[in-house]
Amino acid sequence: MDNLAKKQTINQEVKAEQKRKKQLIQKRLFTPGEKILFLLFALTICFMGAKIISTQAALYEVSKDIQDVEAQIQEQSKINHDLEVQVSEESTYEKIGERARELGLELSERNIKVVQPE
Repeated sequence: MDNLAKKQTINQEVKAEQKRKKQLIQKRLFTPGEKILFLLFALTICFMGAKIISTQAALYEVSKDIQDVEAQIQEQSKINHDLEVQVSEESTYEKIGERARELGLELSERNIKVVQPE
């Protein structure tokens, strides 16, 4: 009988061990709901990363456009300054008198009137 009792206890231990293995095998690391949440989180991270990159690209384009416009403004202001200098040079009395003589006009003392500021 002793031998029969040992076989039964060994069989019970084997069955108990098999049940434990089945329980360990059935236990999952993540549930399906958790897997879905992880997937949604990963997709959200990817979407936000793409959104940030596209926003940075748009900001870069706008910044580049602003710099181009500023360069054009500086160039135009330089041209305007050069033209102002040219106008001031051409508007001196000597230049005006010279140009009038070229066009056939003469300076007559009786046609000159002096205006006094009030």
